[in-house]
Amino acid sequence: MTVLEIAGGSGEHAVCFSQHLPHVTWQPTDADPEALTSIEAWRADARLPNVLPPVKLDVTSDDWGEHSPDAIVCINMIHIAPWSACEGLIRGAGRVLRASGLLYLYGPYCIGGRFTAPSNEAFDASLKHANPAWGVRHLEEVTELAARNGLSREAVIPMPANNHSIVFRRD
Repeated sequence: MTVLEIAGGSGEHAVCFSQHLPHVTWQPTDADPEALTSIEAWRADARLPNVLPPVKLDVTSDDWGEHSPDAIVCINMIHIAPWSACEGLIRGAGRVLRASGLLYLYGPYCIGGRFTAPSNEAFDASLKHANPAWGVRHLEEVTELAARNGLSREAVIPMPANNHSIVFRRD
């Protein structure tokens, strides 16, 4: 099984998940050169055979390389990026995921038009203050976008700190 991690950031997730899932090959990516350097440092330190060298991937580009993963993981990205990044992520997942492949998103969401906690509302305000294009996304809008790109929502799982795990499957 191969997992393509989008916006791998520091590289900590790649190492942590790969330690606990030795049967999974983990392909970390990021658009930021500094993040790629950090991911490589974590990878080199961990020396895990199932973590591949990080690659540069900008989700807003239509060129995602030759990836054909079983799953895509994206943790805490779509709210600290413009909506176009969410669109690119979903569009790319619809293109490159293998049949029945999974897209896993993690982070805060508005559900049913409401913030799931006052802290998420405050977080949304702070994000929009930092960059008006950022913000806590509405789950229904993300789900609609996914459906337009051949992905069906399978699960919405409440997580600690008022976050949610959202799982989509490629049709």
